[in-house]
Amino acid sequence: MITGATAGFGEATAHEFAKNGYDLILTGRRLERLNKVAEEMGKKYGVEVFTLNFDVRKNEEVQKSIYSLPAQWQNIDVLVNNAGLASGFGPIQDGDIKDWEAMIDTNVKGLLYVTRCIAPMMIKNKKGHIINIGSTAGKEAYLNGNVYCATKFAVDALTKSMRIDMLPHGIRVTGVCPGMAETEFSIVRFHGDTDKAKNVYKGLTPLSAQDIADVVYFVASRPANVNISDIVVTPLAQANTSNILRKVE
Repeated sequence: MITGATAGFGEATAHEFAKNGYDLILTGRRLERLNKVAEEMGKKYGVEVFTLNFDVRKNEEVQKSIYSLPAQWQNIDVLVNNAGLASGFGPIQDGDIKDWEAMIDTNVKGLLYVTRCIAPMMIKNKKGHIINIGSTAGKEAYLNGNVYCATKFAVDALTKSMRIDMLPHGIRVTGVCPGMAETEFSIVRFHGDTDKAKNVYKGLTPLSAQDIADVVYFVASRPANVNISDIVVTPLAQANTSNILRKVE
C-alpha cells in the first residue's frame, strides 16, 4: 500500500513494486490521476491494483476507505507512508497559518491516521513492513524551512517510536529520508511558481523520484531478519541541508 501514489516518489515506488510482482493498493486525492496510474500499472506489469481515493488529512475518509478493503486486500505486506508536502517558504514571523496546517495535517497527522488503520492488520497477520518517507529536513533544520522541518522531525521521531512499538510483533519499520529531489515538491511549496521551483535545483543534479523508489524497494526486499532502520539519500552536490555545491553557469 502506497499513499500519495499519483505522482513523484509514490508513483515511482508503485512502478518499482509492480515491476517486481507486487499487487498494489494505491491511494491519492486526485481521482482521475489515481485511476490513470492504476490502469497503467495493471497493463504494464500484469499485477492487481486496488485504489482508494481519500485525503490523508481527513481521518473519517481514511478510516472509511481503509476499513472498506475486501478481506483479500487486508494482507498488507508493505505500507509506504509517502503522502506529504511542503507549503510555503519563509521566516516564521511571516508564516501562513494555512500552509502550516496543510503540512502538519498531511505530513504528521495523515501518516498517523493511515498507520493507525494498517498497523493492527499487520499485527493480526504477524508480518509487515512500514516505510515512512522522511527528509533530510527531519535531520537538520534550514533557513525558512521551520514548520516543514518540524513535521519531518516528527516523522523521524514517529519512525523511531514505531520501531519500538512494532518490535514484539516482528514488523519492520524504516525511515527513508531524501534530500533534494526534483518532483512536484518545489512547485507545490511555491504554490505553482515553476520559475522559483526550477531555481531550487539550479547548478546541480538533484535526485529523481526513481532514485528514491529504488531505495524504498531495496529496504523492503532485504531478508526477513534484516531491518534497515534509517537511510538518508542525497544528491552528490548536497552534503546536508545547508551545504550545497552549485556549478556557476
